[in-house]
Amino acid sequence: MPDFSFDDLRRFPDVEAPNLFAVDASDRLILDEAADALASAAPGEVVVIGDRYGALTLGAAGLHGATRIRVQQDALTGERALARNADRAGLADSYESMPFDASLVEGATVVLMQLPRTLAALDQAAALIARHAHPSVVVFAGGRIKHLSISMNEVLSKHFSELRVSLARQKSRVLVASAPIGTSDAGSDTVRSEFHDELGLWVAAQGTAFAGTKLDIGTRFLLSFIPQMAVHPDVAIDLGCGTGVLAAEIARARPEARVIASDQSSSAVASARETMRLNGLEGRVDVVRDDALRSQPDASAGLILCNPPFHVGAAVHADAALGLFRDAARVLESGGELWTVFNSSLSHAATLRKIVGPTDVVGQNAKFTVARSSRR
Repeated sequence: MPDFSFDDLRRFPDVEAPNLFAVDASDRLILDEAADALASAAPGEVVVIGDRYGALTLGAAGLHGATRIRVQQDALTGERALARNADRAGLADSYESMPFDASLVEGATVVLMQLPRTLAALDQAAALIARHAHPSVVVFAGGRIKHLSISMNEVLSKHFSELRVSLARQKSRVLVASAPIGTSDAGSDTVRSEFHDELGLWVAAQGTAFAGTKLDIGTRFLLSFIPQMAVHPDVAIDLGCGTGVLAAEIARARPEARVIASDQSSSAVASARETMRLNGLEGRVDVVRDDALRSQPDASAGLILCNPPFHVGAAVHADAALGLFRDAARVLESGGELWTVFNSSLSHAATLRKIVGPTDVVGQNAKFTVARSSRR
């Protein structure tokens, strides 16, 4: 078995900084709680959900001998970080990346899981495991205590008849669920939808998609400026599309444009594709999974819309948006427009002037700012 050390793990190509780490105490605690189960698991019986940069997957393989691990990660940067870390550790053949569907968990006896931020995401994952994993499956779902809630226990108890809570260690805890209630249909749909009368629009969301089926207030504010945006772009892009609301609305407002909805999140891509289907826009909007706009050619878009994140994981970090701005600047054609909405406390307008070009604040309310940047 190759030597493995958590100290060798890196976040790249995700943001790297002194206060951002590729592994934390919850990863270590999950693996320690699952040690006996991992030791007795046969090849192909271990599943990892929500691994951030490979700590759970490579820890299970390198420290506990697990093989043919099935892995599902929402972020494309997480998948790429895992691949790089696995290559360096000599463990590239120990796992396979999988979609979020029944094939991920069929026959699994051990599931290692970083608890997601939303109860909807936890509900969908727990339902999938309970319905399709082996009846003897044990789920080890952990996280930092400050992010846990009693409601998570309640969600897991809908799908498993036995639930144990580990002792706390280094501000982390693990919920251990077993004895699946496989007949429960609650939370079994991987994508949900809601109709919004004010837009006449269906919004679909997988559990981990930002804002779920709701309209987050930043997107709602940016939508009001669509009439002022470039009138005849050949290509318009919703960068970091989430559930695809901006892409759907720009497609309806600019029917001659080719519209691209891009996000690195697998759940966002699944959500946006369903949003387009429900609104009859499948032929108008191309939904792609991409790290920022890496797959898009230079100077190829006349209009880009972006509601950028301001967190990297749980940390507020400016680099969460900078990479998006840099790629938008590269992909915008000369004279093209980038429209962004962001928390007014952030200095993004000045940053956009440096990275993209002339930038005007065109709207501001109590919380958000909308800026229009033109490519030099």
